[in-house]
Amino acid sequence: METKSCTLEITILSAEDLRIHNKSVKKNAFVVVQTDSFNSKTTKMNRKGGSSPSWNDKLVMDMPMHTRFVTLQVKCKSSGGRDKTVGLVRIPVTDFIGGYSPETCLQFLSYRLRDPKGLKNGILNVSIRLKEPLQACSSQAVASGLGIPINGRNDFGVVTGIPICSGYPSTSFFR
Repeated sequence: METKSCTLEITILSAEDLRIHNKSVKKNAFVVVQTDSFNSKTTKMNRKGGSSPSWNDKLVMDMPMHTRFVTLQVKCKSSGGRDKTVGLVRIPVTDFIGGYSPETCLQFLSYRLRDPKGLKNGILNVSIRLKEPLQACSSQAVASGLGIPINGRNDFGVVTGIPICSGYPSTSFFR
């Protein structure tokens, strides 16, 4: 079975106010971009940018037509050589496809990062676009839409999930 894909061009521009354990990141920050479990690329390491690094790295990668989110993970290399996660953002594909501007139009976007605990942790600035219009990628994808049909609806709306804290200790259920 042939997998249809488009070429995604994403430029990781910069970040602001990056922290680990409430302390500013000093150096060695980089970003991992993932379109699915088989397609990922990494920016170069910013050795001296501190808590507001800039990369200006353009990454060109395949994005399968079934992709719903592009994941960007900001990490930094510790002095011991381990990668520490600073923050993560999942960009809905609908943020840059299917809006009022053409898919091939370069869009500048900023996203709030969340640390591994889910707390706000800085901002990541990117530019993103498809290298070719969706019709060139797959006429089948255009005909079927990019969303997931919900309860027989055919408008392919986007659903946002919000985690809910139960207030109960984590050991009381399902352990």
